[in-house]
Amino acid sequence: MPTEAEALPGRDREMPVPPQHFVLGTPLRPPFPDGFEQLIVGMGCFWGAERKFWETEGVFTTAVGYSGGFTPNPSYEEVCSGRTGHNEVVLVVFDPARTSYEDMLRVFWESHDPTQGMRQGNDVGTQYRSGIYVFDDAQRKIAEWSRDMYQEVLDRAGLGAITTEIVDATPFYYAEDYHQQYLGKNPGGYCGLGGTGLACPIGVARFDS
Repeated sequence: MPTEAEALPGRDREMPVPPQHFVLGTPLRPPFPDGFEQLIVGMGCFWGAERKFWETEGVFTTAVGYSGGFTPNPSYEEVCSGRTGHNEVVLVVFDPARTSYEDMLRVFWESHDPTQGMRQGNDVGTQYRSGIYVFDDAQRKIAEWSRDMYQEVLDRAGLGAITTEIVDATPFYYAEDYHQQYLGKNPGGYCGLGGTGLACPIGVARFDS
């Protein structure tokens, strides 16, 4: 991981993206409906990760982008260089009247292998690390609770330690147009996402603050 001083300088210009989600038809950029909540996660290649969430009940919109690093408005090539500090992430906007932050995290844990460090399957690099980027203390507490609960499941199965970073959210920079809803536009496209095959017990257990 580069330091802030070592990171590429980036640019002031934001990445242009379509006004609407290719699959859901909802806005890609804010403002979003009042009362809706947001989740930012990294779980490997963002193409497959985004599809997992747009297929989930209660999700209003999704977008792929870069976060967790330093370089403002990076390009895909810059992120892949490992010199931005960013992760490939998914922004998820959901309706808490129809789903919950806990349910979003269940999709997160079950849809990738959170024990692989700076990789996910054959995709290797700092931009493929597992991460949850929280907006407040309430999200942090739920994220840490869910991690500890899922670690117990992995331990019983003889799998490794979770390497997921749980840190404060930094700015979300939208990825290029062609990355947005990539597997909706290219149904036969590459998806390297693979979970552990172990269910996360969120839904059976609920967070109690």
